[in-house]
Amino acid sequence: MGKEPSLEDLERALALKRREVRLKRWIREGRLPLEASPPAGEPTPPEPPALPPDPHLHAEVEWEAPRWRFRLPRPRISWATWRDHLLLGVEITAVLGAIFLLLSSWQAMRPAASGEGPRATPTPTPLIPVLVLPGGHRPPTAPGEPAPNPEEIPEHLRALVASLPTPVPITPGPRSPTRIVIPAIGVDAPVVPGTDWEALKKGVGHHPGTANPGEPGNMVLAGHNDIYGEVFRDLEKLRIGDEIWVYAGSRAYRYVVVQKQVVLPTQVEVMAPTRDPVVTLITCYPYRVDTHRLVVVGELR
Repeated sequence: MGKEPSLEDLERALALKRREVRLKRWIREGRLPLEASPPAGEPTPPEPPALPPDPHLHAEVEWEAPRWRFRLPRPRISWATWRDHLLLGVEITAVLGAIFLLLSSWQAMRPAASGEGPRATPTPTPLIPVLVLPGGHRPPTAPGEPAPNPEEIPEHLRALVASLPTPVPITPGPRSPTRIVIPAIGVDAPVVPGTDWEALKKGVGHHPGTANPGEPGNMVLAGHNDIYGEVFRDLEKLRIGDEIWVYAGSRAYRYVVVQKQVVLPTQVEVMAPTRDPVVTLITCYPYRVDTHRLVVVGELR
C-alpha cells in the first residue's frame, strides 16, 4: 500500500487547485493574459502527487452572487373601499336627479315665453250649486214670472247666498259639451256652460268644474222640465239601457242609462266626482210641482 498524503500535502494541493481556478477566472474575465506567469522570485511549487478521489473533498467552484429582483407590491383595494366608492356614486346620482326634478318643476311653472298673456283669475262659484242641486225654481203655478226658489236653501244660509255677486259668464273650452241628444224621448238641445238661472234659460247647462265628454269623472248636466222650453220634460220616461249622446264639437260620446232616482234638492252627493266616465242629468220633479229632483245617470260605452 502506498503512503497516505499528509495534512500538509492536502492543504498544498487545495491551495494549488484554488490558484488554478482563480487564474482561469481571471483569464476568462480578461484580467490576466494567457502568457502571464507567476511573479518572479516565487518558487514554483512541486507537482503535487496524485491523490485518490476523496468524496469528502470538493473542488472549489466559482460562486456568483445571486441576482435579486425587487417588485413593488400591487396595491390591494379592499371591499370596504369599493363599497365607499359605490355609495359615493349613488349619492352623486341622487343629488343630480333631485336637481333635475327641481329644474323641471321650475320650468313647468314658468309662464310660456311665446307671448301668452296672463291667465284669467278663476271666478268663485256661487254657493247655491254646492248647497242645493241646480235647476230649482218656483212651480209655474206660483204667481208672477218664473224665478228661483229660495225655500230650497237652508234658512241659516239664505242671507249669505243673497249677498253673492251675479255669476260671470263662463267661456267654454274646446272639449266642453255643446249638444245633447236623447233619442228615446226626442231631446236634441244645445249645452251651455254653467247651471245658474240665466244659463238654464238657454238650454241644458254644464255644471262648472265637472268632467267633459269622454273624460273620467262625473259630467253634470241640468235642465228645466216645465219652464223655458221644458227640455227635460220627459226625462222620467227614460229606461235602463237607453242612450244619451253628448257632443263636444263634432265628436259624439255615447252613454247608456244605468240608474234613475228621485232625491231631495239638498242631496248634492249625486254631483260628487267619480273615477269612471259618467253623465248625471238633473231636473226638477214632479212636473209643475218641483219639490224634488229627478236624477238620471249614464255610463260611457
